[in-house]
Amino acid sequence: MNLNRTRFAVHRLAVRMGHGFRSILPRQKSRAFGRQQCLSAETIEKVYVINLDREPDRWARVRTELRRVRDTFGGDLLALSERHPAVDARSFLQDPPKSAAVDPFYTLADQLFVEPQPQTLPTRFELDEPIRMSRAEVAVARSHIEIWRKIANGSQEYALILEDDVWFHPSFARHLDKAWKDIADNSDSFGALDLLYVSYMEATNGAPKNFVSNSVFRPERGLWYLSGYVLSRQGAKKLLRLLPCRGPVDLWINQKFSELNVYATRCPIVRQRTDSFSTNSYSILPALTTIGAIDSEGAALFNSRPTRQPVFSFGPPNSGQSSLAMALSMLGYRCCSDLDMLPTEELNQLSEGSSDRVFNAYVNVGCLEPMIEDLRSKYPNAKFILTASPGSSAGPTLQDILDCLEGADVITLDTESITAWRVLCEHLRCVPPFCSFPSLEDLGQRPVADERTELTLGKERALPKWDRSPWVVEADYHSWSGIRIEPPSDVAAGRYLNSCDVPGPFDSKFWSKRSDTFTGNAALFRPENVKKYDFEGVSLHVQREELGVRKFSAGAVTSHADFSYGRFEATLQASSVPGVVTGFFLHRNSPHQEIDIEIPGNAPNRLIVNVFYNPGNQGAQFDYGYRGSPMYIELGFDASKGMHQYAIEWTPHEIRWLVDDALVHRRVLWNPTPIPHLPMKLHLNAWPSRSYQLAGRLSARRLPAKAYIHSIRVQSYDQLPIAQEVKTSMGSGKPVNCGASK
Repeated sequence: MNLNRTRFAVHRLAVRMGHGFRSILPRQKSRAFGRQQCLSAETIEKVYVINLDREPDRWARVRTELRRVRDTFGGDLLALSERHPAVDARSFLQDPPKSAAVDPFYTLADQLFVEPQPQTLPTRFELDEPIRMSRAEVAVARSHIEIWRKIANGSQEYALILEDDVWFHPSFARHLDKAWKDIADNSDSFGALDLLYVSYMEATNGAPKNFVSNSVFRPERGLWYLSGYVLSRQGAKKLLRLLPCRGPVDLWINQKFSELNVYATRCPIVRQRTDSFSTNSYSILPALTTIGAIDSEGAALFNSRPTRQPVFSFGPPNSGQSSLAMALSMLGYRCCSDLDMLPTEELNQLSEGSSDRVFNAYVNVGCLEPMIEDLRSKYPNAKFILTASPGSSAGPTLQDILDCLEGADVITLDTESITAWRVLCEHLRCVPPFCSFPSLEDLGQRPVADERTELTLGKERALPKWDRSPWVVEADYHSWSGIRIEPPSDVAAGRYLNSCDVPGPFDSKFWSKRSDTFTGNAALFRPENVKKYDFEGVSLHVQREELGVRKFSAGAVTSHADFSYGRFEATLQASSVPGVVTGFFLHRNSPHQEIDIEIPGNAPNRLIVNVFYNPGNQGAQFDYGYRGSPMYIELGFDASKGMHQYAIEWTPHEIRWLVDDALVHRRVLWNPTPIPHLPMKLHLNAWPSRSYQLAGRLSARRLPAKAYIHSIRVQSYDQLPIAQEVKTSMGSGKPVNCGASK
């Protein structure tokens, strides 16, 4: 059971009951609306409502809202209204290119102009790095621009533009009439109105503004949303001259306030409904995550859950089954894929028709092929998907499956088609992600190892809270211990393909000293806090330092190179100051994946191991999760009293953590997450945590704190030329041994 969805269902019912109660209230009358005819005062003569063709229910609700407000002649606003068909992001087969109307690239600097983040200090690279708008953001911008053109070419002097998820405040008419009069009375001083916000959300720390009266102000920047605003014909022409729109339209328009006469009602008088899901996708989230600007737990959670389940998929070898499995994961399915067998308990639950299962999607699982007719009988609402090689006809095996599924809810999918997302999502009745359909080499049906093998190694304990996402199996789910896959023989024998002696973390040709921060960090990383130690090692310092954005400074280094599967080893001595975390880990964003070793300063006899997983190919904007799935490991010694060797062994089938060459923890597939599958950078840091649960309350009186890194070693399984990448990043520095290891 998804508790988030249950709470939302209760909230939605309560909100809709509240909106229903409003129907008994008297209708409002606004003198600001009405066709000009013989009126001497200027009025709002037109209402445009942006509405998707596939959302007729929203249009019906807005029609009800419009009937609750009458114009100066006594007619309701519906008579002045025109539905404008919204541009549908689903109509884009690929990311839209730059056009005269919309340039889909903007920067973090554009975002921070509207919503400053005083607790962050991004680098120039982060500020200027291009961010591509999501397809939904492009579609929204195009929809508004189309209406601006209508207004600029029309005969009405003023029009109200609404999105289809709004409702009118009970005092809408009174507040608007007062604001409308005040704007007219002050037009000689401030200029004729171009745009009036009646629906908005101010930036977190408030929008800089100048009050015109008690009812209206002029914003300098800092207003989000364009769900309700009055636009003049003059203002529409100005906006069209200022195109292209760069970035989300509500962000871009803030950049143009200095060239427009913009007003806003003292408080929002058109509100957005909270009883329906938003299908928008926010392209700025990964960038805000990178600089630590997102500090709300809810902002990082994946709340969308698929409603059509279970899903079963079959197909011949090399027909795109692994790509489909990844696509289902990106849609929020917990997908078990590319196995010859299922774990016994999961197979039993599935055979019994039970809903108490770990997974809700099964792709390319060999033991299910003989069970197709039984699955269809046990799960009459199941969705079936067959994959076929592009351009080929269904082979005999595929045809047999089609015969078994005659009359079932089944599609045949070409995962390499440009319409793959559309076909799949229409079948599953869900919204596609705003990124390309994943493309992976088929893994085949991997052999599952003997389940009797014991994976628990000793004194380990799960932390009480894990991420709530489709890619984390709950810690208390029966006796679930993941899926152990038989590794390839060369991996099982421990034969590494490449062995690289990585230079010490003070070598600038391979390592960079960080100068940023993140949400949970009470300090700002500064290059000055990374000091040379011993021969090639470094010491990482945490100390008091008033930096404006933070009251402490800390030290961190990151590899220039990205690494794939392999063994990553560091010899280090941790800090013992409570509140300070010493970290050695692999990390990436878009999608966020991470494998951690952390030593908390309040308990340096413990190791915290953690994994973050999000699905997708490189660039997919899945960065959900802020806790991961952490566990404590008792070390049996104090890590702050001397040097010890810590290692992460990362393969496609399991992750192993070792201390002084002794295995202390291991995780196999779905125990509790999938195994990260994309290249990541290597990081070492020491930093004061905002979380008392992680490392205790910060003991500032014991600062400065130090962690010492003696050496790093990397052994890579990657068959890509990772050794060449390492050499390139180090230039003409110390030679690197990248020979094959026996």
